[in-house]
Amino acid sequence: MNAVRVLLAEDGSAMGRQLRGLLAEQFEVIGLVQDGASLVKAAQSMLPDVVVTDIAMPELNGLEAARRLRVQRPVLGVVFITVHSEPQMVDQAMALGPCSYVLKSDAGDDLALAVQAALRGERFISRSL
Repeated sequence: MNAVRVLLAEDGSAMGRQLRGLLAEQFEVIGLVQDGASLVKAAQSMLPDVVVTDIAMPELNGLEAARRLRVQRPVLGVVFITVHSEPQMVDQAMALGPCSYVLKSDAGDDLALAVQAALRGERFISRSL
């Protein structure tokens, strides 16, 4: 079976390295970008199976980047990785269709499960929410 190709978007360099390392344990991380505009551009050329994106980023936030990507590829797996635990933020993400929503504080436990759910087109929300 081919490795699952994951594109990561995170504007914090230290957090980006941590998340990349976590993802690389089970998936092929094909790139790391630092803003939503770069995520859209990279995803169009690299064709990942799943994008893992922060929500609050410069240029274009992760919600809008994911919305644009889903217009082009409705089956694209999307995982939001964020510090935002507010119910209205979770609702905004879930309104984009089946996706995963993981708090950065839960990444160690939940990120791989969230990517797997996104691949299956299922919703996943951090257990602490």
